[in-house]
Amino acid sequence: MARKKIGYPAAVAALALAVAFGSRGFSADEARPFPTISPEMVDSMKVLPGGLAALPQVPVPQDNPQTEAKVELGKRLFFDPRMSQDFSTSCATCHVPEKAFTDALPRSLGFGARTLKRNSPTVLNAAYNTAQFWDGRAASLDEQCKGPLLSPEEMNMVDEKHLADRLSAVPEYRRDFQDVFNSAPTLDNVARAVAAFERTLTTPDSRFDRYMRGDKSALTDQEKRGLIVFFGKGSCSECHQGANFTDNKYHNLGAKPVPGNPDDVGRYGVTRKAEDRGAFKTPGLRNVELTAPYMHDGSVATLEEVVEFYDRGGDGAPNQSKLIFKLNLTAQEKQDLVAFLKALTGTIPHVEAPKPYADTRMQAAGGQGQ
Repeated sequence: MARKKIGYPAAVAALALAVAFGSRGFSADEARPFPTISPEMVDSMKVLPGGLAALPQVPVPQDNPQTEAKVELGKRLFFDPRMSQDFSTSCATCHVPEKAFTDALPRSLGFGARTLKRNSPTVLNAAYNTAQFWDGRAASLDEQCKGPLLSPEEMNMVDEKHLADRLSAVPEYRRDFQDVFNSAPTLDNVARAVAAFERTLTTPDSRFDRYMRGDKSALTDQEKRGLIVFFGKGSCSECHQGANFTDNKYHNLGAKPVPGNPDDVGRYGVTRKAEDRGAFKTPGLRNVELTAPYMHDGSVATLEEVVEFYDRGGDGAPNQSKLIFKLNLTAQEKQDLVAFLKALTGTIPHVEAPKPYADTRMQAAGGQGQ
């Protein structure tokens, strides 16, 4: 299998790679004689591959402008177990602030404590995704929120009316929705409020960002070597591109199914295209050291194991992407790559759960608001 050229849309990124690494192709099993690039040489480059050096301003849809009151309402709803049929689960159950807005489980728990098919992705920087969920079935954060709420497997809120009636029974929510949306609670406005809150969950100012802004001491020499591997021999940037380190596309990595896990067709379930069978969305890599376990089914426990998976070229499962091939990384290169990935951790927003609005029915059902 020939080594593919780095597929960045930015011409300057391609030029930087061409200068640093050349453009020759090598077979999957052939050692690639990349030139030795020192951290000092990387420092001297005026432009590095990787797209924008820092996260841009969060995109906000015209029909859902950000306001402080809307964000606060969305935050309250995010933590409120009223959002599940049995008062047991909130959005924060699977997206825990102290766990980088994941639940740290291989596969999340749904309604009735059933184990779901997939790992819970972080909400951090989700505002930059062009689609949501591992299979991309929701086009926006506003749309994404509705799925878990109404899913019988997740929060099981039955239907829109049931959710609206439950929130309308709380005087404070009637007041809040009237103030923010000039209407009673509705599913659409719940989703808009939660999405507005989630758009505040960004993580700027990683050490990589500071390095790209000109602070050459922000990365260690090992992390700079890892940067070289990431954008060169490791070919990570084939899929992990741009400011949020994702191409927002879907790829079959060739991972073999874990025995006992349910069959998961991935993106194919949305498009019904044969080439999408077993393909999942490329996750962004910011804060990746905090979001273990990895892959759509949480089947890989550590970053070191992730690197080993890619180094061996996947497991050869059916429909594996041609972007996945043996890398022949040395032990040192693997360690350097992991070190660089950890330098992508930014400033995590500090979020505390608000005290829930009182409701006798929730208290009777044992809901605690956490």
